[in-house]
Amino acid sequence: MKNWLQVNAGHRSTQSRQRERGFTLMELLIVMSVILILMAIAIPNFLNLRSQANETSAIGNLRAINSAEIQYQTNYPANGFACSLVALGGSSSAGAPSPTSAQLLPPDLAAGVKSGFIYTISNCNKVTVNNQDMYTSYSVTAVPISVGKTGHRGFCTDQTGEIKADPAGGTNCTQPIQ
Repeated sequence: MKNWLQVNAGHRSTQSRQRERGFTLMELLIVMSVILILMAIAIPNFLNLRSQANETSAIGNLRAINSAEIQYQTNYPANGFACSLVALGGSSSAGAPSPTSAQLLPPDLAAGVKSGFIYTISNCNKVTVNNQDMYTSYSVTAVPISVGKTGHRGFCTDQTGEIKADPAGGTNCTQPIQ
């Protein structure tokens, strides 16, 4: 026969093992609540950082377009500036650069959509010199695909190279950027 203390000690160790098997429902709910609170704080901050990164990229892309326009004007003086992103783009596998495919911009930017922004060249001023059309000015706009998500501000530039912003995310650019 077993001693009463041995039986009682064996019973206690089984009970304590059963209690230590896992977490209680309350502990799991507390952990889940903490995780949800952290996610509620982190996700909006992450999205804001992403839109800021897209805006920084848009400003850099506008600078690249301005540089490509100056180079285009230098390479094709009879044409002046390019009035389309397609003319500034092009693939080197398609042959030598030409006024319709100058190969000055990467293909994704020449397509007009990059990093959450839509890019367009407009307001081209055309004059005719020696029966040749020449563009003497242009405007480039970069607007967010989804205002508030992919970017908060719209951006504009022209042949002067000054980049301005529209706080509403459109093309009414009045604020110079530093």
